[in-house]
Amino acid sequence: VQLLESGGGSVQSGGSLKLSCASSGSALYSDYHMAWFRQVPGKKREGVASLWFVGSKKYYADSVKGRFTISQDKNTQYLEVNDLKPEDTGMYYCAADPLRCSWYPVEASYWGQGTQVTVS
Repeated sequence: VQLLESGGGSVQSGGSLKLSCASSGSALYSDYHMAWFRQVPGKKREGVASLWFVGSKKYYADSVKGRFTISQDKNTQYLEVNDLKPEDTGMYYCAADPLRCSWYPVEASYWGQGTQVTVS
């Protein structure tokens, strides 16, 4: 399983981006738990959103509720990030796990390489 993120960039406060995570090597979305994490240098990686395809259950960190939306289409996972704030700056990673992408502690079987989001 390989995950490849894209869509990051530099935006001003209030701006929006759509992050993508394309998977290859397996049909993930019917069987895997998918999630997005972010990390700022010097800080721990934190979960921001997750998606169970079965039942379409979605979860969000309190800090991003109402602004971020996780979705999927076939083998691509998306994270729409709206009303961005400087504290949203960080490297965003998508992750997948056949059981569960854990937020506490942060654990997942598969990780992408990350895409940088910078908000000024």
